[in-house]
Amino acid sequence: MPVLNRIADFAPEMTAWRRHLHRHPELEFACAQTAAFIAARLRAFGVDEIHEGIAETGIVAVIEGRAPGRTIGLRADMDALPLDEATGADWASTVPGKMHACGHDGHVAMLLGAAKYLAETRSFAGRVALIFQPAEEDGAGGERMVAEGVMDRFDIAEVYGIHNVPNLPLGHFHTNPGPLMAAVDTATVRLTGHGGHGATPHETVDPIVALVGIAQALQTIAARNVRALDQFVLSVTQVHSGTASNIVPEHAFLTATIRSFTPEVRDLAERRFREIVAGHAAAYGVRAEISYERGYPPTVNHPGPAAFAAEVAREVSGVAAVDDAAEREMGAEDFSYMLEARPGAYLFLGTGPGAGLHHPAFDFNDEAAPVGASFFARLVERALPLAR
Repeated sequence: MPVLNRIADFAPEMTAWRRHLHRHPELEFACAQTAAFIAARLRAFGVDEIHEGIAETGIVAVIEGRAPGRTIGLRADMDALPLDEATGADWASTVPGKMHACGHDGHVAMLLGAAKYLAETRSFAGRVALIFQPAEEDGAGGERMVAEGVMDRFDIAEVYGIHNVPNLPLGHFHTNPGPLMAAVDTATVRLTGHGGHGATPHETVDPIVALVGIAQALQTIAARNVRALDQFVLSVTQVHSGTASNIVPEHAFLTATIRSFTPEVRDLAERRFREIVAGHAAAYGVRAEISYERGYPPTVNHPGPAAFAAEVAREVSGVAAVDDAAEREMGAEDFSYMLEARPGAYLFLGTGPGAGLHHPAFDFNDEAAPVGASFFARLVERALPLAR
């Protein structure tokens, strides 16, 4: 079964919605214009309830089916990235330093398309809770929405989401029945030594030498502490120190991102990080300050809902276009908090060739929106069937 005919009929509207959002990107929780645009569309569709101001600018809208039943949650994130756009598109960002470089504008268009169809047809028994979430990129908006009670308030039984993936064939779905994306932690180290003249290093305590040793030693966590069969990444992503060629600086600074899938590996990585930094600081005679922040938990699909979502995806895109045993990704996603609160699944949807996510030349492929909307709509109809 391909894209639903009714959704195909209003695909041009979905493109218009998406391109409007692309022109007007907003960051983190400051998605007021985006939320207002979404709410206006939802009112025009005739949904039954619209609840605004959740997690500052988030929205939950409810559509009632033709008979009582469970509530299925469908989520789209709606924030952009702090990036200057380089697409040259007619619908390029009009806001300097902000752009939809991760396709959240497309995610919103897909969920709005599903909302329009479901509000028209209502061919299901139960309710749909449409979750439009701010601050996925930074700020953990998903955690805020869960903490503010959306799962209990709207009696959500299961929750599902989609993320677009450029360079995966258009309309192809990838998912799996377990960990799909990693936990992300961020660590910073600030070293303080004793600065001085570069010609007399014996009169200084050089933080750069210590910093280089720490950066190299941190790689032994993956190579020598984490079991080879456990997927783990530690990348030192920033190193800063010094002001001139003849000055030994007083301070040096590094930042690292740490990705893992299990609580055991996550705990091991933090313990070894702290031990390595402390040991090197003592060896080199510098003072070390560590900030270690636990970020998003791993995104872990529930086996039953993941298998069900893959069946629905096959209806929409065909058997050959769905991989339900896809490899896990080292990226992170705050939909993880929703999956900790309720059973559900997250899927990747291919958008065809193009610039990668978070690249200034990225642009969501509008041809993918009817596919995602059809998936959401059929998932509801399959999960909440009307009695025959």
